[in-house]
Amino acid sequence: MLILSIRSQISIGLLLVLLMIFTRSHHFASIHNMADASWAIFFFAGVYLRSTWPFLGFFTLSWWLDFAATHWGGVSDYCLTPAYVFLLPAYVSLWLTGRWYRARYQFAWSTLLPLSISVITGLTLCQLFSGGGFYFFSGRIAETNFNEFGEQLIKYFPLYVETFVFYLSIAVVIHTFLILISQQFNSNNAAG
Repeated sequence: MLILSIRSQISIGLLLVLLMIFTRSHHFASIHNMADASWAIFFFAGVYLRSTWPFLGFFTLSWWLDFAATHWGGVSDYCLTPAYVFLLPAYVSLWLTGRWYRARYQFAWSTLLPLSISVITGLTLCQLFSGGGFYFFSGRIAETNFNEFGEQLIKYFPLYVETFVFYLSIAVVIHTFLILISQQFNSNNAAG
């Protein structure tokens, strides 16, 4: 199980807030089309942050960034429909699968299996809630059917997976680097 100090959790939480502010794909502070890290942020919050409150904070922040983008940033409100409510279970899916993985984490190669299971499950549920919610309940699609939704899923889901894996890879490298530094520091202190 992954156990972090409060200071570490606060630091990670602040980094995730900044990451969301700078990468939320359509708002005024985006860094030249940097991929939206929202899905990864909710997963990482589940992994690294013990409390439930950060989840609510990240959801509120994502909503506020979308609101600001459409009201003051000149971004189209095409996605702000009654289906927007489906983002809540979509993000909960990522957060909960992150929590599930946290309980199974260990700094060993064997952690790759539960990490893979949690990522695949979280991404699939998130896409079904967010994409399915928009497709079936936004009112933007004149005639909906499961075949066309399946085609949309095949077309767009790999792009979300690619973005998530990009951020996950960066997090794995940073996490591994920090653990190795910590282990080296602890072994030097024990020897000295």
